[in-house]
Amino acid sequence: MTLYQTSSLNILKTWLLMSLFLVLIIAFGFVMSAYYGNINIIYGAIIFSLALNFFSYFFSDKIALSINGANEIKSRSVHTELWNVVENLSITAGLPMPRLYIIDDPIPNAFATGRNENNSAVAVTNGLLLILNKSELEGVIAHELSHIKNKDILIQTIVVVLVGAIAMISELFLRFNIFNNDGQKKNPILFIFVLVAMILVPIAASIIRLAISRKREFLADSSGALLTRYPEGLANALQKISQYNQPLKHAHAATAHMYIVNPLGLSGDKNDKDEKVSWFSKLFMTHPSVSERVRALLGETMSEKK
Repeated sequence: MTLYQTSSLNILKTWLLMSLFLVLIIAFGFVMSAYYGNINIIYGAIIFSLALNFFSYFFSDKIALSINGANEIKSRSVHTELWNVVENLSITAGLPMPRLYIIDDPIPNAFATGRNENNSAVAVTNGLLLILNKSELEGVIAHELSHIKNKDILIQTIVVVLVGAIAMISELFLRFNIFNNDGQKKNPILFIFVLVAMILVPIAASIIRLAISRKREFLADSSGALLTRYPEGLANALQKISQYNQPLKHAHAATAHMYIVNPLGLSGDKNDKDEKVSWFSKLFMTHPSVSERVRALLGETMSEKK
């Protein structure tokens, strides 16, 4: 399968995953409706899920940028080299130039957000601009533009709101049932089932969010290398960024999957020296390990040279 075919399949998977989130919310509403004997709960879940998707589609990027303390760069003169790199690579990729944002943080990192090519943004930290040379910066920007080109940013941004909403609703119901044991007395078996659902639904939503990020990072790495024709630039940048292994000031678990490297200070490399990471551990990783990504990039380079 070619890179472009994979990108097209990626778009289909995005909408399938969106539908899965809708099903999770509605299924949760169905369980609560059965538990409380109130059909209005399931209707409310359907209306809420549709409204949440509408809100997420139009406003999730603003929420993500605000959570991460990003400030818009409105003039080329403020960060000339960054502006020029983004502008040139956007032209090469056939994309409208995204809005640029800077995050005041010495730890190097970056992410892309938005809902489509015409409504997108790229945010980088001050630290990223300080430690990377031009070819490495181009590698990072090409990676983020690839997320935009591959239609990753919509799902990566929307799940910030969706997962957060599911977790919040589940916690509210959980707290209410812990302090209200009427349902436990009436039907203890159903009560246990409801408690299990309240715990497992947000966990399932989080695993979906993490899986979305891991799969798309490899594709964005490959697409970014194809865009710059210099995979070593991105590989070197990833290695430099991962060396810091410290959390950003505004690091948040809800948006960790959006960054090029985990902003919580967990690169995953400590598990990737001489031993394989178990499939269970990978379920809870926001990103593939940096060393694994670097090997994939340099492996592709070696194959091309042969």
